[in-house]
Amino acid sequence: MSPGAGNGVLRAGDVISVQVFREADLSLDATPIAEDGTIALPLIGTIKAAGLTPAQLSQQVTQRLSKTYLVSPQVTVNLQQYASHLVSVEGAVEKPGVYPFAGEARLSSAVALAGGTSDVAKMKQVVIFRHDAQGQSVAVFDYSAVQAGTMIDPVLMPGDRVVVGLSGMTQAWQDLVKSLPALAIFTRL
Repeated sequence: MSPGAGNGVLRAGDVISVQVFREADLSLDATPIAEDGTIALPLIGTIKAAGLTPAQLSQQVTQRLSKTYLVSPQVTVNLQQYASHLVSVEGAVEKPGVYPFAGEARLSSAVALAGGTSDVAKMKQVVIFRHDAQGQSVAVFDYSAVQAGTMIDPVLMPGDRVVVGLSGMTQAWQDLVKSLPALAIFTRL
């Protein structure tokens, strides 16, 4: 998804625009979503934005404005910048680091952002660590199978940690990953 498209879920740190047709005083050109997931709008006040798509947020703003302030307001919400979409890539890659990515980026995109795998990469031991509301989970991927198209190329989530090979992990993590099959299934820890 590219910025401006309406299907991705908004997250804290993303920058959005809120345009109310013919109401410049009620519109915002670029406003970041606060850490608590809210934005502040003229007349309306604070409204929850994180967890909604731009279209859903547009509907909520429209409903609030139409209740007391405007007759048939036309509201458009656009995502301007994915500030929250970061992935860390480490281990046996050419340029380890933290990289921004677009909404539907995949594991192969993260590896490409990091300059590709190094000569010593253990291609069958590519791990994605993910932390969400339910806790920490991990999945092991055979990256050579991903490249060949015989294994799923997973969609990344903001905050994912990709480790190529085992060099970027402690011995305890290495032992755990070795015990998990490379089935592209996230396992809760």
